[in-house]
Amino acid sequence: MKKKEFAVIGLGRFGGSVCRTLSEQGMEVLAIDINEDKVNEYASIASQAVVADSTDENVLKSLGIRNFDHVIVAIGDNIQASILTTLILKELGVEKITVKATNDYHEKVLKKIGADHIVHPERDMGERIANNMISNNVLDYLELSDRHSIVEIVANEQLHGHSLLELDIRAKYGINIVAIKRNNDIIVSPLASEMIYEGDILIVIGADHDIDRFENEVVGE
Repeated sequence: MKKKEFAVIGLGRFGGSVCRTLSEQGMEVLAIDINEDKVNEYASIASQAVVADSTDENVLKSLGIRNFDHVIVAIGDNIQASILTTLILKELGVEKITVKATNDYHEKVLKKIGADHIVHPERDMGERIANNMISNNVLDYLELSDRHSIVEIVANEQLHGHSLLELDIRAKYGINIVAIKRNNDIIVSPLASEMIYEGDILIVIGADHDIDRFENEVVGE
């Protein structure tokens, strides 16, 4: 059976993770970014890595982008570039296009222009990962996008004996506890009444700067 061919446009944390995983699975991957340093970083990982402006239709044509089975548009903060790239891919007749959305507005536009699949890494993947986690798996750190991650944080004495409601971590720090690992058990989507005990492993999802703040102000004490 012919190997599927993928192209990943945008090599930030999310796009880079997709590129690396597909490559590790033995897939043919073309890695594209406008930043030469990022392209160099993935040159030895992807089948091919090129510096290119994906908003230039002629550049994408020259790369033979329409021949790829699946193109992933993982452009970070530049919504305009993401939308324009998606439009060009549709016009060129790419078979399947997955696009990373930055916000709900971005998603609405992507739907209108015909993206086949839209992902919100920082919103969608936390629940999926937590629900699929096996209790003896270790999830140390998972990059979801350029600025969002899932991390494992060990609860300290300061958190011991308090419920999630009492701690009000979401309101104070803007992060969510999507699961708690306790010995050999895992509590997925814990209720507000769930107590935290010293030594619990909290699976936290959020923006990197919010997670850092929580670690420094609470867990690091």
